[in-house]
Amino acid sequence: MIRIYSAFVLLGIFWGSNFIYMKWASALITSGQISLLRVFFGFAPLAALACWKGVFRFGQIRYLHHFAMMAAFATAFSYFAMAHGTALLPSGIAGVLGASPALFTAIASGVFLRQERVNRMMGAGVLLGIVGIVLIARPWASAGSDGAISALGVGWMLAGSMAFGLSYVYVRRYLSAIRLPPLAIVTWQMGLALVMLACLTDLHGMGRIVQDWKAATGLVFGLGLLGTGGAFLLYYYLLDQLGAVAAASAVYVTPVVALLIGWWVGERVGLLELIACVMIFGSIALLELGRQAGARQQAEPVARSTVSFD
Repeated sequence: MIRIYSAFVLLGIFWGSNFIYMKWASALITSGQISLLRVFFGFAPLAALACWKGVFRFGQIRYLHHFAMMAAFATAFSYFAMAHGTALLPSGIAGVLGASPALFTAIASGVFLRQERVNRMMGAGVLLGIVGIVLIARPWASAGSDGAISALGVGWMLAGSMAFGLSYVYVRRYLSAIRLPPLAIVTWQMGLALVMLACLTDLHGMGRIVQDWKAATGLVFGLGLLGTGGAFLLYYYLLDQLGAVAAASAVYVTPVVALLIGWWVGERVGLLELIACVMIFGSIALLELGRQAGARQQAEPVARSTVSFD
């Protein structure tokens, strides 16, 4: 169990520290270049493990259009949006906003998936999360004041979270029934996203990243190898050992780690940020508890219908 708990903590740390690495790199290169390098160094360990485990099959090509959709929105656009938003925000606040995909997953599931309805507990979780986001964004603060937060940065972070959150609904609707190995899906997704970003990104000036060893090391090892490739590997290890609910719970650690790192590097972390973090943390918990309650309610009629009175 020590190995499992260590993997759980590491996953939360990897996810939560991604934002400071993006912040450092944004001072030297563009958001597109950050995303390209992140995907490149994240794809490498995933591809190596996928080949070693032999999860690829020729017949998977028939699902290339689904992989391409996931690559475009859940990876290429989502990573770009979060890199761009982090460049405009303190890394700690970006990390708190980056933990909000569950909100959009819950809303989209209720709209697009008939079997997943938003119950009262999930509705309360969505409302609590929205209030937390408003507290983080502080729309009442005038531009240029000490308390002002970039509305554009918040918008980009929410756009990236929305794309990432909606991807779970897409997987549930179009890929779950196919029963492909998760490692195969994410490796296809990352590989296609790498091709897309390579075609769309202006590479001019990307070499500036090596001028700062801290930013370069953070981008390559922190954001790419560990925060993307390593995080996926840890996630699938926990998925196998603990199940989906427990593995996804590592997202609870993300905003806490991001805020602590932001405070450590000198970013302002006040009472309002802590309250917003608790609200978003609580919203994720309510969404998961509501989802589990809904799943139990759906299972009970099925269980009763299978009881025999012969």
